[in-house]
Amino acid sequence: MPFCWTGARAQPAAARRLTPAQTEGPFYPVALPQDSDADLLRNGTRQYRRGQPAWVEGVVADLQGRPVAGAQVEIWQCDEAGHYHHPGDGGRADPDFQGFGRVTVGSDGRYRFRTIRPVAYSGRTPHIHVKVKLDRRELLTTQLYVEGDPDNERDFLWRRLGSDRPLVTVPFVAGSDGLQANFPIVVQA
Repeated sequence: MPFCWTGARAQPAAARRLTPAQTEGPFYPVALPQDSDADLLRNGTRQYRRGQPAWVEGVVADLQGRPVAGAQVEIWQCDEAGHYHHPGDGGRADPDFQGFGRVTVGSDGRYRFRTIRPVAYSGRTPHIHVKVKLDRRELLTTQLYVEGDPDNERDFLWRRLGSDRPLVTVPFVAGSDGLQANFPIVVQA
């Protein structure tokens, strides 16, 4: 087959930016719950029926876009009434809501959680805490925010992000089985 040069050149890949780190907050679990799988709407045999069901998913990748196989992704958040499963929150969390989940990503770097759209509580805009670990190393702790939420502009942590806000602020859009949020995570692996 004859060679035909078209003059086209390969374009460099778009520069990736690290997902910005944020505070773990005061409500990371003191003791991990017995049920800590990817479905926060089921706590053991209990079913959580409050809030807006949502799927939060994405890919954990490095700066070159390679999936970080074997990484663990953890999320934790408050229930629909704004309470965490943490002694510092007075033990008022709904026992039906798992509140914490953990998954290990495969070779494709994908993760997926079933939870609720986060809600605001005293002084904070809706958010979900996210931690990424690889082996014994913590690669990232951050927070995921809801794009377009009116409380964002009043939240001191969200405002501090400046130009990094789009990296942790995603839309929650209607899907066939609840809201869908795609949150890609870029870490230094």
